[in-house]
Amino acid sequence: MSKPIYTSSADAEAAFYDALARSDLDKMMSVWAEDDEVVCIHPGGPRLVGLAGIREIWRQMMGNGVRLGVEVSQAVVTGNALMAVHSVFERISIDEARRRSPLIAATNVYLRGALGWRMVMHHASPVPEGNPVADLAPRIVH
Repeated sequence: MSKPIYTSSADAEAAFYDALARSDLDKMMSVWAEDDEVVCIHPGGPRLVGLAGIREIWRQMMGNGVRLGVEVSQAVVTGNALMAVHSVFERISIDEARRRSPLIAATNVYLRGALGWRMVMHHASPVPEGNPVADLAPRIVH
């Protein structure tokens, strides 16, 4: 099966969060670049470098079959014709009761290559409670 071609970093970002919400490991990995230097850091987790470790951590997260609710907001996007950095806030609902996770700040980095845009880094960290930065209006930086 060939990987989809994401024609913009926004398309790759949408596919990433859709895969997360559907617990779809194959779709999740289709967003990632096939590069030894890809990096993923989950809140409180270690830095994972390389596709094998990243695939395994997503497999573990998605392996229980639970579908997650994912809310992404307040995107700040910067970049150029070959690289894009998306800084977003995430809220993840973890079960049927839809208990929401603490606010998470995530940075997603995408590179454009011969086969379209691919993720090379996902770094997510919890935002401290009561942080006024989380109340900023969304904006796009060019």
